[in-house]
Amino acid sequence: MLPHVTDTGWVMEFVILAVVIALVAVGVISGLVVSSRKKKQLPPAPSSTPTITPPAEPHVGEEAETPRDTSRRTIEEVGLPPEEAPETAEPQTPAAPALDVPEPTAGRLVRLRARLARSQNSLGKGLLTLLSRDNLDEDTWEEIEDTLLTADVGVAPTQELVERLRERVRVLGTRTPEELRKLLREELLTLLGTDFDRVVRTEGGAETPGVVMVVGVNGTGKTTTTGKLARVLVADGRSVVLGAADTFRAAAADQLQTWGERVGARTVRGPEGGDPASIAFDAVKEGIAEGADVVLIDTAGRLHTKTGLMDELGKVKRVVEKHGPLDEILLVLDATTGQNGLVQARVFAEVVDITGIVLTKLDGTAKGGIVIAVQRELGVPVKLVGLGEGPDDLAPFEPEAFVDALIGD
Repeated sequence: MLPHVTDTGWVMEFVILAVVIALVAVGVISGLVVSSRKKKQLPPAPSSTPTITPPAEPHVGEEAETPRDTSRRTIEEVGLPPEEAPETAEPQTPAAPALDVPEPTAGRLVRLRARLARSQNSLGKGLLTLLSRDNLDEDTWEEIEDTLLTADVGVAPTQELVERLRERVRVLGTRTPEELRKLLREELLTLLGTDFDRVVRTEGGAETPGVVMVVGVNGTGKTTTTGKLARVLVADGRSVVLGAADTFRAAAADQLQTWGERVGARTVRGPEGGDPASIAFDAVKEGIAEGADVVLIDTAGRLHTKTGLMDELGKVKRVVEKHGPLDEILLVLDATTGQNGLVQARVFAEVVDITGIVLTKLDGTAKGGIVIAVQRELGVPVKLVGLGEGPDDLAPFEPEAFVDALIGD
């Protein structure tokens, strides 16, 4: 059964529903219209790519431009811009290293006297103290002998010195400190020998340089001594060529070359492990060609117990002498080795004719008496002494300055 048309509730719900639907429809239509208007009012978004204007088309006919009166150049008439010369840096010549100016050798030992005295005065002062005793009995003389032996003077020189001292003290009678010092100085100078020729001979011949060969065992400071000797000669106005004939020690040639470069002396060297005699020969040859005053040859350190190595040293000497006689063969001894140095000296003297001795490290724990002992053993003079690590600490040996340093003022 249908509801009654007069049913007021149902009619009212229907009317309200129709009104709501109409309002929704109107709102949707209004929103679309507003949105469309807003979109039309927004400015266009800027483009990231620039706008490219196409080139204007050339005008033809009546619209063509009036030609210019000026004549145009052909491509042949157009010159190229001048080429700029590339900037070239002038080659820079490397500056020559500044050369050292060695100290003059005259009086060098006197200048080093204080250093020598600090390490050696126990010998001289010990003897003066013993000789100043009121009663010089046998025990005192034995103490004097022990002092001399401890200083590496050697047995025979010690006995000789003690005998002369006993005789002179007995004759002298009263002994003042000045008299004892004078007496001891005279006796030590007698043992050292003042008549030895201690000049390092480097004169050479009319057309050949002086040739000096430096020999010694490993560790005595032989290469360093050769370099320092070059400084001594340069300080005296001589030109020097160095021969690096020590090819068994890798750094020997480099070390010698460094010493030479400091004073402007050229170094002749060969391959590591090369023939030492060949390098020595070439060094003398170069010295002759350059007109050098002196050629110094640094030989490999030889163990005095190795017969083969010592024979090779003799070969170096014979090869060098093909140019002319050797002027000097200097034996380098470490003064701190004491009596063992005498054993080395004897063996070297049998292989080559030693003409002079260089005592190194005399400023350390060395005993000053080794100077007396080695001269007595070989019959050749000590010509040079090393008194420190400095480049100019190699000094010509002067007996008077040495004794004065031993016994003090």
